[in-house]
Amino acid sequence: MHASTSTASIASARARGATASFRARVLAPRHRARTTMTRAEAAGSVRREVLKKSDRAKLDPSSDAAFYAQPRFVTHVDDDFISKVTELYRRRVPRGAAVLDLCSSWVSHLPREVEYEKVWGHGMNATELGRNERLDGFFVRDFNETPKIDAKDCSFDAVTMCVSVQYLQRPEEVFAEIFRVLKPGGVCIITFSNRLFYSKAVQAWRDASGYSRTQLVKQYFSSVAGFTAPEVITDLDDIVDDSLFSKFRRFFQRSQSDPFYAVVAYRNFKPVYEDDCVRMTDEGECLTDKSFDSID
Repeated sequence: MHASTSTASIASARARGATASFRARVLAPRHRARTTMTRAEAAGSVRREVLKKSDRAKLDPSSDAAFYAQPRFVTHVDDDFISKVTELYRRRVPRGAAVLDLCSSWVSHLPREVEYEKVWGHGMNATELGRNERLDGFFVRDFNETPKIDAKDCSFDAVTMCVSVQYLQRPEEVFAEIFRVLKPGGVCIITFSNRLFYSKAVQAWRDASGYSRTQLVKQYFSSVAGFTAPEVITDLDDIVDDSLFSKFRRFFQRSQSDPFYAVVAYRNFKPVYEDDCVRMTDEGECLTDKSFDSID
């Protein structure tokens, strides 16, 4: 009788230990994702300039403020691209987060069903931003003139920028500001396609291919001390539906849709939240969006 009770107690203790171990693995920060810095580098400082003067040039050097003065109540990418942006936000931006949507307009692509602490916006047109129902507030600024964000240090859990990074003439300074306003463990998500106002894109972007552009954005992150190694994502296939029909459907959608690129990095370290689990295996393993297509 005593032996049976003892065996049951041991089994129960092991089960509790396994559960605690799993939760610790899921909830603890991934410290191995920390960025290596030299003693001379302060976190958030610009390590080096990525672009030469000629790389920053635009075909249309006229005022950006004048160019964006007329409101444009349109989306510049197709619905398939937008759905992927929304899904990426759903998987990488935690519920209850404070979010900053840079280079925003009359619509943000955050998932409608997710509640956040606040969503603050930035853009070039006050009329567009005023129509954005998701924003709790906003500010208007030309980052090519003044690359400063109106926010205190460590104010946001997530910073997003959709189809606008190609217009930044001072990206190193803007990304340093992004680092400053992010909380430790906060995420920055940059998404883009091949759609753009060609005359307003910088030369480095105009001259680059899709792959080269992902590498350029990775360099923007790496130019600032303290970001984790940037991750490039090129698709967000649903890992639960892996049927042959689903694979064919996704293949034909890719050939017809605007190409999707995302570059993601974190301030200091990448945290792992319980909500990151897209699906649980029978063994209790948490599958995250690292199962999705990505390139280095």
